[in-house]
Amino acid sequence: MQQPFKKVIEASYLTADKAWRYRAILRYFYIQHERMREFLFPEEILAYLTDFQEFKDYTEDQLHLDLDQLVKWNNLLARQEMGRAHTIEEFKKKRFRYQCTPYTVEFERMLMEMEKGGNVFGGSLEKKEFERLYQALADIESRINQKELSDASECSQLWNDVFTYFRSITQNTSDYIAHINSEEAEERMQTEAFLVFKDQFTTYLRDFIIGLQQTAWKIQQLLQSMGTSHLQPFLHQVILHQQQVPRFEDIAADEKELMTEQEEKWHSLTAWFLGNAHRESELDSLQTRTNEQIRRITRVVQRLGERHQNFRSRKKDFLHLAKWFDSLNDINQAHELSAVSFGVFHTRHMFSDHVPTDDIYTDTWEEQPISHETKPRIRQYREKTRAGAILSQTHKKEAAKEDYLREKMAEEETLNAYMQGNEIKLGALPIVEKHVRKMLLSWIGKAMAKKDHTFKTEHGRTVQVMVSKQERIQLQAEDGVMEMPAVTFRFMDEVKN
Repeated sequence: MQQPFKKVIEASYLTADKAWRYRAILRYFYIQHERMREFLFPEEILAYLTDFQEFKDYTEDQLHLDLDQLVKWNNLLARQEMGRAHTIEEFKKKRFRYQCTPYTVEFERMLMEMEKGGNVFGGSLEKKEFERLYQALADIESRINQKELSDASECSQLWNDVFTYFRSITQNTSDYIAHINSEEAEERMQTEAFLVFKDQFTTYLRDFIIGLQQTAWKIQQLLQSMGTSHLQPFLHQVILHQQQVPRFEDIAADEKELMTEQEEKWHSLTAWFLGNAHRESELDSLQTRTNEQIRRITRVVQRLGERHQNFRSRKKDFLHLAKWFDSLNDINQAHELSAVSFGVFHTRHMFSDHVPTDDIYTDTWEEQPISHETKPRIRQYREKTRAGAILSQTHKKEAAKEDYLREKMAEEETLNAYMQGNEIKLGALPIVEKHVRKMLLSWIGKAMAKKDHTFKTEHGRTVQVMVSKQERIQLQAEDGVMEMPAVTFRFMDEVKN
């Protein structure tokens, strides 16, 4: 672990005391590197720096000290200039030209990207990126199926396109989600100006969701059909092209290591779209979070509308309502209009904490009336208490237990009567009892909470629930008729036996 996570001395120039001088020098090196000028002389570096007000008093000796320090930090490579000297001074003094290192180039490239974005997250939700990724994957599958793998450079280009689009998708989506969840975005959503922007924002998210749903399932189907073994001939051509690129490193990775690296990249791609046994896919998470943002915007807009409504004058509304009342000739019609406008004046809502039964399926009209005792609201009032004996409730407990067991046995017998082989089909049932209907619906709720749609009954029997997406039925019970999808309960224990 020490080697890959060693101290990065090349980053020292970013936090040193003279960072402003070091960064100005290396920024010039980076700009020239992007213009394909690799070697620079101290004279032109000094000429560039002295154009800034901060470097007006900057001397050549200071520049040489700074360049030497950057060479020690591996930010620059110094190479002695062996050309012909034109003056005696040049002959006496060693002349160097400098080249920036790969670490320095990557640091400056990253810093320039961060400076463009400022202190806020960038990113975007581009549905076109998913379409380009699908097209690239489809091209790979087409080449594999048609065995058009002779051109290694074309295979390598397709492979690079896939992961360029994939990297763009992951970076842009994660940055944009972080942007709309940032504190700055939250503050802007609370302002009245957001009401003008909300339609555009919501449309942007909704269009992305629609485009994502249209393309994502195609990508998922394509990835499911393209296993690692299916990709082996294509990956072999990609690696062959990589090995053809001339490198000057002493040690080159063998084909097995390169194949493992490409397979790991492919596994990362498939896990992002398809997930694995331990967690859901990042694609599903992206859809969920985008839908949450739409609901969040809706709530924010509703709160802003309510806040705006509180300050709005309702004078015209009341004048219109007064004219409406004035136009009525019948007092009963006036009472009806008053009830609709202001509510019923004589209604009182009573609440009691008394719980008559623990059965959640008991209807209101089946409960017994509740007795409520109003207590005086005075300090001197105290409830009268007297000592009482502890009564044994054993007989009641046994009676309740027997009733419960008898009810469960009746349910078991009823289910056995409704079973056809090892299945119960709701569409084939006659008029069922009320408690059977409630039990069957509770079974559906338990099964839908699990991925495999199975659960265990109170009698220890494993049941699988299969819900049809096309067929609909009418479940007839003693208390009414319910229209619902066709559902089949399969008892797995009977299948095993």
